Amino acid sequence: MDHFQYRDGKLHAEGVALDALAQAVGTPFYCYSTATLERHYKVFEEAIAGLNAGICYAIKANSNIAVLATLGRLGAGADVVSGGEMERALAAGIAADKIVFSGVGKTGDELHRALAAGVTHINVESFPELDILSAAAEATGRTANVAIRINPDVDAKTHEKISTGRQEDKFGIDLALARDAYARAAELPGLNVCGVAMHIGSQLTDLTPYREAYSRMAEFVGVLRADGFDITHLDMGGGLGITYGDEVAPTPEAYGTMVAETVGNLGCRLTFEPGRMISGNAGILVTRVIFVKEGLAKRFCIVDGAMNDLIRPTLYSAHHEIVPVSEPENDVELLEMDVVGPICESGDFIAKDRALPPLGSGDLLAVRTAGAYGAVMASTYNTRPLAPEVLVDGEDYAVIRRRFTVQDMLDLETLPPWLDSGTGAR
Repeated sequence: MDHFQYRDGKLHAEGVALDALAQAVGTPFYCYSTATLERHYKVFEEAIAGLNAGICYAIKANSNIAVLATLGRLGAGADVVSGGEMERALAAGIAADKIVFSGVGKTGDELHRALAAGVTHINVESFPELDILSAAAEATGRTANVAIRINPDVDAKTHEKISTGRQEDKFGIDLALARDAYARAAELPGLNVCGVAMHIGSQLTDLTPYREAYSRMAEFVGVLRADGFDITHLDMGGGLGITYGDEVAPTPEAYGTMVAETVGNLGCRLTFEPGRMISGNAGILVTRVIFVKEGLAKRFCIVDGAMNDLIRPTLYSAHHEIVPVSEPENDVELLEMDVVGPICESGDFIAKDRALPPLGSGDLLAVRTAGAYGAVMASTYNTRPLAPEVLVDGEDYAVIRRRFTVQDMLDLETLPPWLDSGTGAR
């Protein structure tokens, strides 16, 4: 469920008409619904209510500090995978002791800053990282609470580019090597080895891979405890899928039941890292039709949003529902068309062979389920300014990231002295 609905013939974000919003902020723009963010967080929270557990929202899904602050007020912590994401979480008011630092390539500087800030856990993903983390702990005079991320070699049966739990994926330490990693961690100063972490992929629509992976985690906890480790914390990762088109996604309730059945008897504090499940359906991308181009083989609806704004369709072959902002008549004849942007790439499309009502210059379209991995993956390719982000709360809205300008981009660049004479000559 989301809060983008038609009222009086116009698509609204909660109580705000999107055509009026487009007039105010221009297109393209991202729009997020506070009510949807809150509802999805609470649904997940209720699903794990019977467990000793906490929620650390995966910032990589949508890192706008207003979104983070909205979730933080509900009690969410943060799962971060870079020093920049940690700074975003702190700027949004999320306490450091509710931040988990994950990621396969943390630098010494990032780990130093994380320990100095007081993050609750570091999820270590390699043998070299153990040494770097130990050195950072000694340098800061802090003890790092460590969970080692194991790679259970479980295929999540999701898209190749978002699967993270197979041996051929770069993430975590192979389960067969993980026991040695814990032994190594126990020898290093400044490390409190207290947890096991796992994350097998994103957009999972089947609980079977989860069940297999979590069962292996439970068995491994038994092995570690037999080796003398006091394992008190399990990081369950995220990745629960949502509906973009005709998928049937598992409910949070079914997921919570499965977790209880696999690891609920271990007496551990559990951390969950939902991202897409919280923010995906809470956002849309609003774009305006430039014109419709009729070809011999195709009809192209060319819009002002492009792959630099939403790369998921071309990167993952992802499906996003597209609806007109002005509600079409029930009996309108639909036309098949590709919805494409102005970028000079054949891969610049939002949808292919999509049945839509007749469209003309100036019409507005809403690209649904764009609240996760949308704005965070945007670029300035073709020197296109980043689209603004807007947060709606009831009948109120605020621009939470302004639109970049071309001048903003030019201001980031400088000419070297030998080109700064105005002539371009050395």
